[in-house]
Amino acid sequence: MIPLGLSALVGCGAPAIPSTTPALPSFITAEVETRPDGRCYGRDISPAVLETVTAQVLEAPAILGPDGSVLTPATFRSEIRQQIVRERQEVAFETICPPAYTDQFVATLQRALAVRGFYAGVTSGVLDADTGRAVQAFQRNDGPDSPLLSIAAARRLGIVALSPEQLAVLNGAG
Repeated sequence: MIPLGLSALVGCGAPAIPSTTPALPSFITAEVETRPDGRCYGRDISPAVLETVTAQVLEAPAILGPDGSVLTPATFRSEIRQQIVRERQEVAFETICPPAYTDQFVATLQRALAVRGFYAGVTSGVLDADTGRAVQAFQRNDGPDSPLLSIAAARRLGIVALSPEQLAVLNGAG
């Protein structure tokens, strides 16, 4: 039986790719923790986001005459400073366990990212840096800013089965 998320990609004319497990890049294996329940979690650090702000600071106020006219205009200086828009934070998220990154799975991932305009490389089935960058760009706005594929992003791409909660909503029970 084909998982719900994969059914849309089956039979799309893609060449057969051998189903071997490739050597995973270090950015995948070094950041994944397999918990006793068999689920895998990635850890990522979202860097702080800084913004440069230029402000005009009053150095001397205007000097007004008795009739209200400006005798000496106010003087200002420009002050440039950086301010933190978002603090640095460490995030943990459920991810695909490394053994699942078969050539077939990675090729499906690459095709799904390509259809959405995030991956322009060859559908090779090789989990390389270009694929990692495409994953990071895809999930940056509503997921971890990481090359590790989160389960949530994989579900949005339609390449893993939906959660029981998502299925209940689709079936009108939620």
